[in-house]
Amino acid sequence: MPPITNDWANALAPELKKDYYRKLFNFIGQEYATKTIFPPGDEIFNAFHLTPLSKVKCVIIGQDPYHNDGQAHGLCFSVRPGVDIPPSLVNIYKELQDDLGCYIPNNGYLEKWAKQGVLMLNSVLTVRAHQAASHQNKGWEQFTDAAIRAVNEQDRPIVFLLWGSFAQKKAAMLNNKKHLILNAPHPSPLSAYRGFFGCKHFSQTNEFLKANNIEPIDWQIENI
Repeated sequence: MPPITNDWANALAPELKKDYYRKLFNFIGQEYATKTIFPPGDEIFNAFHLTPLSKVKCVIIGQDPYHNDGQAHGLCFSVRPGVDIPPSLVNIYKELQDDLGCYIPNNGYLEKWAKQGVLMLNSVLTVRAHQAASHQNKGWEQFTDAAIRAVNEQDRPIVFLLWGSFAQKKAAMLNNKKHLILNAPHPSPLSAYRGFFGCKHFSQTNEFLKANNIEPIDWQIENI
C-alpha cells in the first residue's frame, strides 16, 4: 500500500503499529498480487491525499468501493470520468439540483469536492472485482474509524453527512460540540424517497460553514 504523505500520516501513525493493521497490510498485499482489486493500489488512500486533515470541512462516509471495472478511484460515491454515473450519485445530483440549483453534470467525478475539504471516506478502502463487500471485516473499518475520530478531535467546526444506517452508526464516535451532524436515508434508489430527497444537506452544510466564517463548498460538478 502507498504511504500517506500529508498530515494524515501523523494522525494515523499509531494505527500502523497495531496488530490488526499488520494483518490487514499482509492481506491486502496478497490480494493485489493474486486477484483484481479496486481501486488501483496507488489510489487506495486518495481520500486522505486529496483532503488533508487540516483542510477537512465536511465528511461524507461511504461503505465499500465500487466493484465494477474502472469505477473506484478512492473517493466514496465518485467514479472516473467516462464511467456511467451510479444510481446513488444520480440521486445525490437530483438533491443538489433541488437544494442549490446545481445542474446535473455528465460525469460522476467528485475530485473537486475532495480538493475543497470534503473528506469522502469509505469505511472499507478496497474490494475484489465484482465481489461486493469482499474486503469487509479485514481491518479497514478499524483504520477508517481512527480517521473519523481524528476528524472529530479537530478544534474547529466540521460537518458530518451521515447517509443511511451504516454511516449513522459512526455518530457514536462524534462527541465534539463544535461539529454539525446531519442524518438522512441513503441516496440509493431503494431508500432515497424515504427522506434523502428534500434533506437539503448541501445548503445546510454551506450555511453552517459561512456562519463559522469558513469558505462554503462549491458543490457544482462541471460537465467534462
